[in-house]
Amino acid sequence: MLPMSQKDNWPHVVIIGGGFAGINAAKALARAPVRITVIDRKNHHTFQPLLYQVALAVLSPAEIASPIRSVLRRCRNVQVLLGEVTGFDLQNRRVQAKGEGPGKSYEISYDYLVVAAGVTHAYFGHPEWEHLAPGLKTIEDATEIRRRVLLAFENAEREAIAHARQGSLNFVVIGAGPTGVELAGAISDISKRHMRDDFRAIDPAQARVILLEGGPRVLPTFPEDLSASARKQLEEMGVEVRTNALVTGIEPGSVMVGGETIPAAVVLWGAGVAASSLGKLLGVPTDRAGRVLVQPDLSVPGHPEVFVAGDLAAAKMADSRFVPGVAPAAIQMGRFVARQIKRSLEGEPREQFAYIDRGTLATIGRSKAVADLGRLHFSGYLAWMAWLFIHILFLIGFRNRFMVMAEWAWDYITYNHSARLITGEREDNPRK
Repeated sequence: MLPMSQKDNWPHVVIIGGGFAGINAAKALARAPVRITVIDRKNHHTFQPLLYQVALAVLSPAEIASPIRSVLRRCRNVQVLLGEVTGFDLQNRRVQAKGEGPGKSYEISYDYLVVAAGVTHAYFGHPEWEHLAPGLKTIEDATEIRRRVLLAFENAEREAIAHARQGSLNFVVIGAGPTGVELAGAISDISKRHMRDDFRAIDPAQARVILLEGGPRVLPTFPEDLSASARKQLEEMGVEVRTNALVTGIEPGSVMVGGETIPAAVVLWGAGVAASSLGKLLGVPTDRAGRVLVQPDLSVPGHPEVFVAGDLAAAKMADSRFVPGVAPAAIQMGRFVARQIKRSLEGEPREQFAYIDRGTLATIGRSKAVADLGRLHFSGYLAWMAWLFIHILFLIGFRNRFMVMAEWAWDYITYNHSARLITGEREDNPRK
């Protein structure tokens, strides 16, 4: 057993996941008479809405991530463990986990459990596509995408010098949800604006960015007028948008859509997500995506002391739709779960979770975005400014806010990407 503090007899709350839901649950319980343990596989909290800016060399990883210990350093009743959860014993209220090094497996007991492990990529029965078309959920994903995109330009320059001509340079993004739209727009931006004077043998502006969507429109969760506006803005940036284009195969250097083969220097995935495997390890009902079907108070059936929050929770709104997997929803869930734990400690009845939808924004490129604020829809520069300041507001830590704002301002004025570094091992490295 992992030794726990014996300084008092306060109930023990274990929170799994240092994302938006987990961090906000811990912060909301910071002054409650409980002991809190936060467990995560990573030592940092990542501001996921800006991952694509790391992937396309606008920002550096440290500008959108903060160590979990630093985020929670003022919460004196919180301890942080770096480890991976491997199982649950709900009957005996124990969590099984493992770390690194000798004696790495351990168990930890709890009085209340909050599982906020998030989601990962879904390849719809084609796990072999993952290496060929990376998705974007972590800092590691972002730096790998950055490496592949920047190497594609470097390889094209080398080939052009060797053969005295510029070959095709295609970037294919699969899935036109917010992530896919952001990636496609950002690749177009850096190729047509930021790299235009950096190469001698190739013209980066000649690169093709192709966005493939299996459904009838881009940003399908947005209203139709904003979806149409997003497509128009993408096409104005030079992105080739293809809807009703269902990908049937991915191979090294190409993507198949029906009977058509599209050459591709880089393929990126933004077509779907699947819940963390921890949802099924709980042994409670889940939906087709693996999300846990929670009770109205976000607890799991039969275990009122166990809560699921964030993207892993399949929680319904008043109109029977599921709460969307977005950062504001995860933040609200984390704070709500903390409040229910406090109410339980005080002998008060539980509440029902009610998601407050304050609107949705999606960025498309430099000065281009769409905003859905209920009855108010708008696009372009105004939506982009709203997106920018809202995301700055939510960043963890003042230093992060300042650095991101300064980097964006410098980039906007100079068209310079200071984070355009190729790091990581090459794909042909024999150690991989």
